[in-house]
Amino acid sequence: MHDARLLLDPDANAAAKLRRRGYVLDTDHLGKLVSRRSSVISEGDQARAESKKAAAEVGAAAKRGEDVTELRERARELKNRIGRLEEEQREVEAELTEFLLGVPNIPLDEIPDGATEEFAEEVRRVGEPPEFGFEPQDHVDLGERAGFLDLTRATKLSGPRFAVFKNAGSRLQRALAQFFLDIHTGEHGYTEFSLPSLVTRPTMTGTGQLPKFEEDLFRTGVADRELFLIPTAEVPLVNLHAGEILPLEDLPLRYTAHTPCFRSEAGSYGKDTRGLIRQHEFSKVELVQFVEEERSREALEEILAHAETPLRRLGLPYRVIKLAAGDTGFTAQITFDIEVWLPSQGTYREISSASDTGAFQARRANIRGKGKDGKRAQIATLNASGLPIGRTLVALLENNQQADGSIRIPEALVPYTRFEVINPDGSTS
Repeated sequence: MHDARLLLDPDANAAAKLRRRGYVLDTDHLGKLVSRRSSVISEGDQARAESKKAAAEVGAAAKRGEDVTELRERARELKNRIGRLEEEQREVEAELTEFLLGVPNIPLDEIPDGATEEFAEEVRRVGEPPEFGFEPQDHVDLGERAGFLDLTRATKLSGPRFAVFKNAGSRLQRALAQFFLDIHTGEHGYTEFSLPSLVTRPTMTGTGQLPKFEEDLFRTGVADRELFLIPTAEVPLVNLHAGEILPLEDLPLRYTAHTPCFRSEAGSYGKDTRGLIRQHEFSKVELVQFVEEERSREALEEILAHAETPLRRLGLPYRVIKLAAGDTGFTAQITFDIEVWLPSQGTYREISSASDTGAFQARRANIRGKGKDGKRAQIATLNASGLPIGRTLVALLENNQQADGSIRIPEALVPYTRFEVINPDGSTS
C-alpha cells in the first residue's frame, strides 16, 4: 500500500508513472480524502484539548463551591463532539485505505512501455531448442499413452483443469520438488518452510491478492471463519513477518516452500484448456526474499538467477524477458519472466516470474526494519517461482521425448527419480 503523500507529490510523478501500466490515479478524490482526514484529526485534537481544559474548569469551580451545571454541560458536549469526530476519522481512514489498497505498484522507469507481452524486452536465451527427426507430441499425448497422466478421471473427480498422475508421473513430480528444494536450500541459502494452504483475509491483503483479485481465489469457511486457499506460497511466506520489525543485521532473509497452489483462473476460460499449462490446482516451489529497500534491484538479479538454476541443470532451453509496464503484475515494480521452450507449441511459454515489489507488500503487511543502532529502514520483498512442478514436467516430457514415444530423464534428475527412461508403455528403466 502506498503512502498517500507520495502519490500526491508532484515531484514523484506517480500519476504519470501509473498511467504507463494503464491505471488512472484519481488524484482529486485522493487529495480530498487526505485533506478531510487531516481536518478531522485536527478538529479532534482541538476538541480533546478543549475537553481537558473544560474538565479542569469543572474541578476548579466545584472546589470553589460554584455552580458547575453549565460547565458540565459544555464538557458533555465536547465529549460527544469528540466521539462524532473519532467516528468520522474511522470512516475517512477506512475509505482512504480502501482507495490505496486498489492502487497498483509504481513501475520502475527502466521497464519498457506497452500493455502486452509483445512489448517485453528479451534479456537472454539459454540453450537451443531440440531438433526432432519426427513430429513431436505434446505432453498430454505422451503422458496418457504411457498411462501416467489421466485427465479424464481428474475431470470426473473435480471437473476441468485438474490432473491425476500415477506411477512414473507421480514419482517424477516428487523428484522435481525434491530436486528444486535441494538446490535452493543447499546451494542458494534458503530456509525451507512447511506452511498452511488456508489463510485469512488480512494475509491475502498483505501480499496484494485482496481486495483486487478476489474472483481469482478459492474461498472457503466453517461457521463464521473465512479462509482462502493460497494461490502461491509467496502469500504465507511474506506474511510470516506481518506486523513485525526485522533486525537489519539478519537481512537478507531467503525463504522457500513447496506447496499446493489454487487459482480459479477467472477470465482465462478458453485459454490453455488442454493439459497442464493452466490448472486450478498445481504445486510449486516458491522463493521469497526480504531485503533493505535500496538492495531490492540487486536482489532481483540474484533471485532470478536462483530460479534459472534448475532449468540449466535440467538442460531445458529457455529465455528471460523483462515485462512491459502494462503487463507487470499488480504488486510488482519490475518483473522478469522465464519462458521455457515447448516443442509441441513451437514457442516459449512462461514457467517462472521473478518480481521486485519494493516496499509495496511490506507496507501493506506492516513489515519494518531496524538496526542495532536504532536505524530504521524500509523493507522490500521479492519473489520468484523456483519452479512450478507441472509446467516443468510439461517441458521435461516434451523436450526429452524420443521417436519411439519414450522419455529420457535428464542426468541431474536421475538420482531423484531412480530411473533414466520412461518407456512408451509407462514402465521405467
